[in-house]
Amino acid sequence: MESKRLDDITAGNMIQRSRNGRSFYFALPVVLIFIFSTSSILSQEIPPDDIAPPPIKQLSKTEKSQLDAEDEVKKRTKLALDLMDLRLKKAEELHSRQEFPEMFLELGGFHGLMDNTLEFLNRSVRSEGGKVLNNFKRLEIGLRMFTPRLEIIRRDLPQRFEFYPRNLIKYLRDARSKAIEPFFGNTVIPNRKT
Repeated sequence: MESKRLDDITAGNMIQRSRNGRSFYFALPVVLIFIFSTSSILSQEIPPDDIAPPPIKQLSKTEKSQLDAEDEVKKRTKLALDLMDLRLKKAEELHSRQEFPEMFLELGGFHGLMDNTLEFLNRSVRSEGGKVLNNFKRLEIGLRMFTPRLEIIRRDLPQRFEFYPRNLIKYLRDARSKAIEPFFGNTVIPNRKT
């Protein structure tokens, strides 16, 4: 009698364990999905509440008129790089004097010049073709030199002003990749009919 009772208890324990084991294996994927989804949400960059708003990406009237006056693609690309260098020098000076709102305006102008130059070269490559590719290379090499300078500015900024320069460095990296993209398109090596 007692052995039968012991068998019933052990059988009951085994059934209970198997139920718990199955529920564990069914619950495990749900728990893992929850953990991975919350970790991806937490890893996204959320700006703090008191950050300075990003500046407007616009060119000054003199910069616009200087760029519009240049018809040759090579000279216009060099001029745009020189204007971006001037904007960045002003931003570095304002950073050293801790005039951060004015520095943001200069960085916004720098960003506007970068976008404007990429748009101009993309329009030019459609109309002029392969001659413009050297200017894409010139732009990419010029943009490469701005990254360390922007990083030095970003490193010493208060947290309130640090968010936009960090994103500007990412935009600069993206602009460099966009400047290289035409080298790998169909315009480099024409399709031959066989």
